[in-house]
Amino acid sequence: MSIDGCTVKVVDPDRVTAVRERMPDAGDLIDTADVFGLLSDPNRLRLLVALLDGELCVCDLAAVTGQSESAVSHALRLLRAHRIVAARRSGRMAYYRLEDPHVRMLLDLALAHIQHTEAIHPERDGSE
Repeated sequence: MSIDGCTVKVVDPDRVTAVRERMPDAGDLIDTADVFGLLSDPNRLRLLVALLDGELCVCDLAAVTGQSESAVSHALRLLRAHRIVAARRSGRMAYYRLEDPHVRMLLDLALAHIQHTEAIHPERDGSE
């Protein structure tokens, strides 16, 4: 038996019940996974980090991140559809910003986490 295996079905039934009761419904978990999926792309993440300092237009985001305007526009459409960014129109220009403080908190926490931990990447170097 592996170290992760169990010899019984449930060790702490009260705790299992409590965790099940506070578990979000399936739809909310899918929506949350979608958000993390959007944040998992380095190019989209680069755009979001650029927006930590405030709103920027597509051409400025392209210049900051080194991506084409087309790639930036496509990424922003996805992020906007999931309410991660919002846009403000000024004439023919659209300026993008982070949608709300929750997005900033996610980014700040993730960046703080990687700055004070040394990540082990077995998926990158082939080791287990």
